[in-house]
Order: sequence, then structure tokens, then C-alpha cells
Amino acid sequence: MIRNASSALIPLREAANLLGGAAAPVAPATVPLAEALGRVAAAAVVAHAAVPAGLTAMRDGFAVEAAAVGGASAYAPIFLARPPPWVEAGQPLPSGTDAVLPPEGFADGMVVADIAPREGVFGVGDDVAGNARLIEAGIRIQPLHLLVLEAVGLTAVEVRQPLLRVVAAGTSSLDTVSPLLRRLIARAGGATEAVRARGVEEIAEALRGGTADAVLVVGGSGFGRSDHSAAALALAGEIRAHGIAMRPGETTAVGSAAGRPVLVVPGRPEAALAAFLALGRPLIARLAGARESSPRRHVLLRKIVSSIGLSEVVFVRSGPDGVEPLGGAGLPLGRLVQADGIVVVEPESEGFQAGEEAEVWAL
Repeated sequence: MIRNASSALIPLREAANLLGGAAAPVAPATVPLAEALGRVAAAAVVAHAAVPAGLTAMRDGFAVEAAAVGGASAYAPIFLARPPPWVEAGQPLPSGTDAVLPPEGFADGMVVADIAPREGVFGVGDDVAGNARLIEAGIRIQPLHLLVLEAVGLTAVEVRQPLLRVVAAGTSSLDTVSPLLRRLIARAGGATEAVRARGVEEIAEALRGGTADAVLVVGGSGFGRSDHSAAALALAGEIRAHGIAMRPGETTAVGSAAGRPVLVVPGRPEAALAAFLALGRPLIARLAGARESSPRRHVLLRKIVSSIGLSEVVFVRSGPDGVEPLGGAGLPLGRLVQADGIVVVEPESEGFQAGEEAEVWAL
């Protein structure tokens, strides 16, 4: 059911469905590994060759055939007509050798230490087996993923990276919220294009323009004389809801324009961040085909009080003994900057007592 500003506040979950329920993953694109960090893998990545491909030195030393020098010791050395070849860690072993004798194991032309076959050696596929699945589809690519992708010789990978048009529509000349949200979009695996617009017509044109997969409007979401974002959305496309049972962020709006989802968030930092985390980040995950992330349960160091009927977004700070609630609506920047997670109190709950566990979503 479509609602508008005159209707009662709609539940957060309903707003999420209205915003992203029909959103499909964007088309995959192949990017160099240097550009893949933080993006979402579009398909499973499989190693096409084993690493290492042959016996490889695990340490610096002398490459030997263990069967020929096994049992040697300082009291029963084995003389060699020529010194065994020296290898550095990571180098392939010469043909006919299968172990790496430590440097002190060969002295004065003699092997003076026992060694077993494959000692000091990586075997074929010990690091990465052939046909091993390195990344599953929907996984956000992290630095360790790039390490193994480079090790198997890959130079590019298929990813899904949705493009979001971020429209700064607030009246303030100092825009600090839009850059914050663009950085969070990048961390969620998306790309952004920035637009600044004023007035109903100009904002509506920004909503229609570009080739982005979704639009995020920052500011002007309220009902004041200088708030034009909702009216612009109605002009450019369709408002599905304006007014959400979420605190902070009650004046958030969701809809569509030019065939793509539109999220309008308030200009106040804590409200914009709450709305983005509750609605924008899940939309990006859906567009990127990302696997669902899960919250972690932590002990609350202080109680959280919430009103029945509202989804309360409470910013929290992690510590060694649990998480400390910092607050929600009206939270000053000096405290907001300390946050590293949020607790979403469900509308049917009055909150949590100190010492209770709650689900914490990382920022």
C-alpha cells in the first residue's frame, strides 16, 4: 500500500520493502584486482592451478635428496662431492631434490644434520589446491582475498558495484553529511556521483538525471517551508512513504523516479546516518547481490529506553566489557563520532535493561 505524508508513520520494515523490495542485483563488471577491494564478488572465484605448482622451499637452505643424506649427524657426517644447490624461501626446488637442509646442516663439504623427505618444503597445492573456491558470490572482497587471488595469478575479478547518485538538497552551505554518506556507500561496496540541487524543480531534475542505480537525497525531507525533497520526488516520480516510525529519521521518505529506488534522508547527521544504516545500506546490499550481514550480540553497559510503536536506532560504543549506549535522536556530533555500532530497538519493545544482550550492527 502506498502512503504519503498525511498518513500515519509506517513501520521501518514496511518502508524497507517499499524502497528495495523490487530491486535486483546490478549487472556484473570485470575490474582489475587493484580496483576490487571492498566490492562484492559477482560469482564464485575458483583457482585454475595449484599453488605452489611444484616443490618449493619453505626456508633458506640447501636443496637435497633426503634419501641420499638421511641419518647424517655431526658424529656421522655424509661427505658430498659438490655442495648442494642453495635455495631461498619461495624458490622452486631443483630437479632431483625433495627437502631443504638448514644452513647449519652443511659444513666443510659434509651434511651434518638428519633430514626427512619434504622437510622444509611446500608441496604441490599446499597453499591453494587446484580448483579450490577462493571467494563465493556475494562476498565483499577484503585484503586477504586479494592476497590469494594474486597468488594464483589472477589479474581481474567480476564484481557488482551499484552506482548511487547522492543529491545534496539541504539549505546549509556547509554540507558535511553527504560526504559522510558517500564514504559509507563506498565501504558498503557502492560507487557514487555527487549532485547539489536547490528548489523543487532542480531537485526533481537531479532525481531524473544520470545513470545511477539508485538515488539518495540528503536534506529537505521535513515539512518546513525550505524542505523541498519530498515534493521533488512526487514531481519526478512517486512517493511510496513519507514519515517512518523510526527515531531518529521520522521524516525519511522512500519512493522511485526514472525507474530506480529513491531514499530521502534528513539533513541532521544522526538522523541521516540512522536512516542510511536502516534503509540505504540494505538497499546497496541488494543491488550488489551481497550476502546478508549479521549483527553480533553484546552486553549493554547501560539501559536503553524506547517508545512502543517506534523503531529506535541507538548508537553505541564498544568496550572490553560490552557496549555503551550513546543516544539516538539529537545526539551531538561529539558523541556521535564515538559510535562504532547501532542497536535497533523493535517497535514492540520498550528497550533493554543494563546487563542484557542486544544485537549490535557495525557502522
